[in-house]
Amino acid sequence: MSESGMTPKQRVLAAMAHRRPDRLPTFDSFWVEFRDLLVRQRGLSPDTDLATHFAIDVRIAAADETPFPTRVEVLADDGHTRRVRDGWGRTTESIRGAFFSRELDVAVRRPADLERLEFDAPRLDQRYRGFVANVGEWTGRHCVFAKIGGPYLRTCFLRGEVNFLTDIAADPAFARALADRVADHLIEIGIESLRRGQLHDTGLWIYDDMGNNRQPMMSPAAFARIFLPAYARMVAAFRREGAAHVVLHSDGNVQPLLDMLVDAGIDGLNPLEPRAGFDLPSVHRRYGQRLALIGGMCNSRVLPQGPVDAIEAQARPIVAAGRDGGVIIGAHSIGPDIPVRHYE
Repeated sequence: MSESGMTPKQRVLAAMAHRRPDRLPTFDSFWVEFRDLLVRQRGLSPDTDLATHFAIDVRIAAADETPFPTRVEVLADDGHTRRVRDGWGRTTESIRGAFFSRELDVAVRRPADLERLEFDAPRLDQRYRGFVANVGEWTGRHCVFAKIGGPYLRTCFLRGEVNFLTDIAADPAFARALADRVADHLIEIGIESLRRGQLHDTGLWIYDDMGNNRQPMMSPAAFARIFLPAYARMVAAFRREGAAHVVLHSDGNVQPLLDMLVDAGIDGLNPLEPRAGFDLPSVHRRYGQRLALIGGMCNSRVLPQGPVDAIEAQARPIVAAGRDGGVIIGAHSIGPDIPVRHYE
């Protein structure tokens, strides 16, 4: 509990309910490289948990939502090149020390493959061991939410992004059938996460990066036809289970989809990236108490480049917008291009 009297959970839930918190809640995640930078510059222990160090209020706990966790396999590893089959059924190849991997194969190569898809059981205990441990560790120090993927990006994992974007344009009936299958699986994982983590009083975040910096990855009409029914079904299922809040995390500019998402029951949005055209105070004025806003700070220009006056100038209207609730401030992810003193 802070000196002002609110625990992180009380603070976050007050803001989510559009009530005045004791201070503006915070949410960020940190790259390992930023932690290493902080450790060197501030003389901290190498195992310092930055969410605790910076008194971050929100933590997100994730179960293993992949369709095929029991079928993960290392196919080849010569010490330089590693080839694996992951929980999404993809075959990927990576080179030691490289950040990215190369996708060689996907689980759904053609529409006919939909008929043979058999996912591992959503209630497998192995999916939730790390999740339950994290919830237990973080509860009390943070306000913990469950995490689940969304029907766009997770379907891309099964089908391949280029293939699936082509399906959205050329075979929308198949695209919807596959996205619906993925959504049904994610619903079961989400409900089981809420139960095993006992997180009904906070809720669940749907992670589904659906936009680039200019626009969504699909037209609003395609979203309404293919993904909106899945979103409405997911939100309704989580609400029936008792989730207090259902938040959407999507990078990029998803503003053309927001009215539909809010009507579907999404009541929180993250990260509202300024580089993608978001201005948090403007969105706050537009949606009022229908939508809690989480993020708003720029991690690509303002925080890396500064100066401190520019950081404060961007933060000041966000703080003002959230004074009476509805806002949690953050910059999404903090990498080593951000000077420690700028983040502090």
